[in-house]
Amino acid sequence: MKISLWAGLVVLVLGTAVPAQATEQLEYVALGDSAAAGPWIPTQVDAACRRSDHNYPAVAAKALGARLTDVTCSGAVTADLTNRGKNAPAPQLDALSATTGLVSITIGANDSGLFDRALSCVNALPEPVGVSCSDRIKAGGTDPIAASVDAWAPVFGAALDEIRRRAPKAKVLVTGYGTYIRPGGCYPFQPVWARDADYLQGTMDRISSTAREQAKARGMSFVDFAAVTVGHDICAVPWDRYLEGLIPVNIAAPLHPNAKGMAAFGAAVTAAAQTIR
Repeated sequence: MKISLWAGLVVLVLGTAVPAQATEQLEYVALGDSAAAGPWIPTQVDAACRRSDHNYPAVAAKALGARLTDVTCSGAVTADLTNRGKNAPAPQLDALSATTGLVSITIGANDSGLFDRALSCVNALPEPVGVSCSDRIKAGGTDPIAASVDAWAPVFGAALDEIRRRAPKAKVLVTGYGTYIRPGGCYPFQPVWARDADYLQGTMDRISSTAREQAKARGMSFVDFAAVTVGHDICAVPWDRYLEGLIPVNIAAPLHPNAKGMAAFGAAVTAAAQTIR
């Protein structure tokens, strides 16, 4: 009789237990410029911002099962995080909220004007015919692009602080930029002299290192896209490239990640997000 009574109580308790709550879907907000947006990569889902549905935020969101709000926009500068950019309908940080669980950000190259200046480094003929862009930029004995990157550091740091304020519960992933060109370049395959290739990549590395330092100072994670792209730069054979050269051989904008590159970046972001969750 006692056994039957206890069995009945167990059944009653189990039958009336509160069901386990379903895990809430991760809210992921992607911020940044064209290196995150993916101009020209099929399929473009925002003509103004030249944003692809196969960019790295989309790849990572799918892998993580996250709900993605992607406000990355080609041409964006750090000021566009808190102000409406020329191609964007609203400041990027307006997408953040108290329920945001994950944020990724790739930005900084446009603040220094590096991509625009890279075009001035093209030399159709080998040295000494032509002018070195690095010599021209540093003609006054200083490097104004390096100085602009150094001046950007506290601006970027303040932007990270604002991300933390608006999304206090979010895991923040700060990314760098890729290894666009290997040491010494690959002239004439890519028409940039060796010293100019090293200067351009060195400047890109400076931006990435600055982003890393600002992230580290705030306890945020850094995702190293430079390491991901070693051997897959603009000098690689077309089928091994993650980044396109001055004349793209895959469907992507010049000097930007292609679909393979975005897939690799997305995997790196996914791994970082899973590590810190």
